[in-house]
Amino acid sequence: MKGWAIAVCLVFTVALAVPALAASPDKYGYITIRDVDITLSGDQARINVNYTLDEPTRVIVLLLGKQDLKSRLLMVLNYQDAEVQAIELDHAELVVDDVSYSYGRGVYWFPEHEFNGIIPFLRVTTPQVSREYISADGIPNGIGYFDT
Repeated sequence: MKGWAIAVCLVFTVALAVPALAASPDKYGYITIRDVDITLSGDQARINVNYTLDEPTRVIVLLLGKQDLKSRLLMVLNYQDAEVQAIELDHAELVVDDVSYSYGRGVYWFPEHEFNGIIPFLRVTTPQVSREYISADGIPNGIGYFDT
């Protein structure tokens, strides 16, 4: 009978551990990032982030404010100097100035960038081209572009 109790406890422990192991790589605390869209113009980047919040957290964010949500998004995106234009329960709009290097005559270089996590779908749009990345932990190699 003692062996049976140990087996039941072991199965119960494994059942509790499996959901923790299956945590999504795009989940950061109570935020799950869905996609990020970065639009480059001149030396400025406009960043739109779509995400979901865990249900109990939505109520807390509504009651206590969005400061922690803002901090977590800036940390995941790794743009601590971004200006948050709008932040809602499912998306945020940010602007980052001086994100690209200007070489004069409308020529810019957006350098390589690393995120502090995985972005399931990332789109980077310049006036000339749009690049899409799946499960991106950063923007490799950088992107050169002309401002129109």
